[in-house]
Amino acid sequence: MKYETVIGLEVHVELSTNTKIFCGCENKFGSPPNTHCCPGCLGMPGTLPVLNKKVVEYAVLAGLAINCEILKFSKMDRKSYFYPDLPKAYQISQFDLPICKNGYVDIQAGGTEKRIRITRIHIEEDAGKLLHDICAGTAVDYNRGGVPLIEIVTEPDLRSAEEARVFLETLRSILRYTGVSDCKMQEGSFRCDVNISIREEGAEELGTRVEMKNLNSFSSAFRAIEAERERQIKALQEGETLRQETRRFDDASGKSAAMRGKEEAHDYRYFPDPDLVPVVLTDDMIEGIKKRLPELPEAKKKRYTERLRLSAYDAKVLAAQYDIAVFFEECLKLYDEPKKLCNFITSDLLRLLNEGGIAPEDNPAKPEQLVAALRLADEGKVNITVAKAVFEESFKTGGAPADIVRKKGLEQISDTDELREKIKRAIADNPGPAADYKGGKPKALTFFVGQVMKATKGRANPRVLNELVREELDKA
Repeated sequence: MKYETVIGLEVHVELSTNTKIFCGCENKFGSPPNTHCCPGCLGMPGTLPVLNKKVVEYAVLAGLAINCEILKFSKMDRKSYFYPDLPKAYQISQFDLPICKNGYVDIQAGGTEKRIRITRIHIEEDAGKLLHDICAGTAVDYNRGGVPLIEIVTEPDLRSAEEARVFLETLRSILRYTGVSDCKMQEGSFRCDVNISIREEGAEELGTRVEMKNLNSFSSAFRAIEAERERQIKALQEGETLRQETRRFDDASGKSAAMRGKEEAHDYRYFPDPDLVPVVLTDDMIEGIKKRLPELPEAKKKRYTERLRLSAYDAKVLAAQYDIAVFFEECLKLYDEPKKLCNFITSDLLRLLNEGGIAPEDNPAKPEQLVAALRLADEGKVNITVAKAVFEESFKTGGAPADIVRKKGLEQISDTDELREKIKRAIADNPGPAADYKGGKPKALTFFVGQVMKATKGRANPRVLNELVREELDKA
């Protein structure tokens, strides 16, 4: 029997406001525990929340970026549940009147385009964080309590772990462009819950839904979906009845464990928060926020192909990540050679970031360093291979490319007498390939070019070297 996987996502995005959602505490990651707290975000009796205007603007901006309808009238609700990191014993969220609804995100997966519908975006506050490794028991850090969130909920339109991964990457890219969040998954500012069920292929009725909580990397979401899909199929094949429940996925083992039965809306006992007035937006306010929308990834890709004459693939790679696109365009201001810059960035910069496990937003390289390395090659001071090595050194040490070339003696060798001497030595040491060349095998020329490059540690001028090697082989 064949099964179809049905997936919906709930994506939680921490907003990059200066202060928290309902109080004036600083919204900052990484501070010592409980140093950004006040009676309001600690839920002390007698405190009253005041909604941060910037949170509303950011939520609307995110909604516009993913094609949502913006509700002119929405409200804040209390969502009741009891947990140590939620001091009020309820979370201020939005229930039946969210701020955005009915949007969509188009993705490219499996060689085809697919539209993933967005059910809603609602505003809410984040909870605190339980710490299990700083004392004998469990401690609570309330710095994160009250940090502003938007929750983006999709329709169950996804059908595979790969589609879910592509959707998350696409959504994260869009949100990074808007500036509403830094979307740092390693810091928990972009994380998701996965709702997954399976059904027989061709069936219309949805299967029993299981939720996987708090997945904070693309690979973790992918692995969690694959593992849960297999678990559900195995359970059905063995005659088990699946339970609607919430599970926790352990990325290290690749296995999940049940946490609790899955709550329904009535379990949270939603009701309008009596301390907060409704959120009322005017057409002028929405239009003003709309004007702040930046050039988004799809528009940027189109501009790169049409105006800069880059290939569709190159444009996609550059535009996919906000910080890479910004770096490319800063380089372009200094060096008007889009294709050369693109090649350097996609083949060298991205490799260095991946090898170092460095997120694009933490890229240590400066546009001036990459451009300087390219200019050294253009001016004939180094060849392109050495230029790439110099940029790598600059990336790792922060040194200026020109200084690296000078200190390491990497200047390109164009002196014909010096190169001829090395070519003659290579021919004398390798009579076999020399005979091959004489016998009509021109590929032997490449061998000698490589030998001289090796002897000069890559510093030989390739254009001059190729001409001289051919001359010397013809004379040999």
